[in-house]
Amino acid sequence: MAERVIAACDGASKGNPGPAGWAWVVADSDERPVQWEAGALGTATNNVAELTALERLLTTVAPEVELEVRMDSQYAMKAVTTWLPGWKRKGWKTASGKPVANQELVARIDALLEGRKVEFTYVPAHQVDGDPLNDFADRAASQAAVQQQDAGSALGSPAPPPSAPSTKKAAGKASGGSTRAATAKKRTSGAAGSAGGSSRTLKAKFPGRCRCGRSYGAGEEIAKNPDGWGHPECRASA
Repeated sequence: MAERVIAACDGASKGNPGPAGWAWVVADSDERPVQWEAGALGTATNNVAELTALERLLTTVAPEVELEVRMDSQYAMKAVTTWLPGWKRKGWKTASGKPVANQELVARIDALLEGRKVEFTYVPAHQVDGDPLNDFADRAASQAAVQQQDAGSALGSPAPPPSAPSTKKAAGKASGGSTRAATAKKRTSGAAGSAGGSSRTLKAKFPGRCRCGRSYGAGEEIAKNPDGWGHPECRASA
């Protein structure tokens, strides 16, 4: 068995759906990035970008390698660990009888996971002193989404630019220890302290993430949009 490898993957969509990108990064024994890849997806959703990032990572890493995958997408993790067995039993239908979204992607990932040892670890996104590998993958995916260009260590690309300063508090990392098992910790809530109408703005009581994929900090002006709370300018484009 080859040495255990730690990696992270992430996806980004600027609009959900909107210009999207994916990225993965593999670390050395000191958890420093040594290999990475990012790619453009055209117009896609966050979920498609997250699943694509995982698929590309599993395609790249040899199946005999024991792998830890760090992700900030609970949807992608649960799709291939918690929900997948039930979906297949029901003929790729959800509990409500609807067709499973992104079925082709999930099925390809399922095949890539067959017979290999993969531990999924949930790490909250955009945290001060958060997981550096997840942050790297997040920055690379975001850059690919914005520029719509492929990048990576094999292409000689420079590392993605650092994240803008964040006011979010660091959150603990969840860990897991079983094959194809996922452990999760709830994201920091981004809900405002009181509800407001769609034309109203107020200051966020807690940090959160806007529908555009960018974060906002506690105390920043936010507004209600069809997907929750976020930047006032993103409400206008909803």
